[in-house]
Amino acid sequence: MPSDGRAPEERVGLCARCVHVHVIENRRGSRFFRCRLADVDPAFERYPPLPVLSCRGYAPAVGVAGPSAE
Repeated sequence: MPSDGRAPEERVGLCARCVHVHVIENRRGSRFFRCRLADVDPAFERYPPLPVLSCRGYAPAVGVAGPSAE
């Protein structure tokens, strides 16, 4: 994801701080944010459109402060 001057949390949203995210980076440096909840619940998109501003599956990663899920 190209830098546009915004912090990663602003470009990516909740996924940047979620325990369920799996960040995949290719050889060219592009980063993809994959939701692991999609593996067990079809209601979740495997690669959700960013930024994710609300998500019922959001759970903050250990040691990361963030907003509560909406």
